[in-house]
Amino acid sequence: MKQYEGELFGSRVTIDLDATVTWYNHAELWGCDCGHCRNFLKLAQQKQLPSPVLKLLEQLQIPPEKATYVCELYAVDGEHLYQFCYRLAGRILCENDLHEIDFDWGTGCCGHDSYPYGAPGFPEPQFDLMFSARLPWVLEEPDQ
Repeated sequence: MKQYEGELFGSRVTIDLDATVTWYNHAELWGCDCGHCRNFLKLAQQKQLPSPVLKLLEQLQIPPEKATYVCELYAVDGEHLYQFCYRLAGRILCENDLHEIDFDWGTGCCGHDSYPYGAPGFPEPQFDLMFSARLPWVLEEPDQ
């Protein structure tokens, strides 16, 4: 069993990489078909998420288009603030006191997303990589 133990967004974590990769190999794409979610999905499929997010997902062998939670919060300055998560098999051993870490591209943290529908059958124990980032509108249809 491949394990990772170390720091992620200031939290000490342990990740079961085999269980995580196995689940994502069989997972569906994010399933909401509203315009905001389809916009996120297109950005993820075209690898247009912030590069540090893509790099981390690549290291964990998680396809960006298989987020376990996506929500467009609001539009700001011609962009859209999205919150999105990816589930990991493992535990948070020691949580970062600040919770979210700010970056020039948005925020990232480890936590527990309470949205129940994005990761059916995910192995226990589990936690989530939680991000927020301002993303462009790339669909050919107008923003709704």
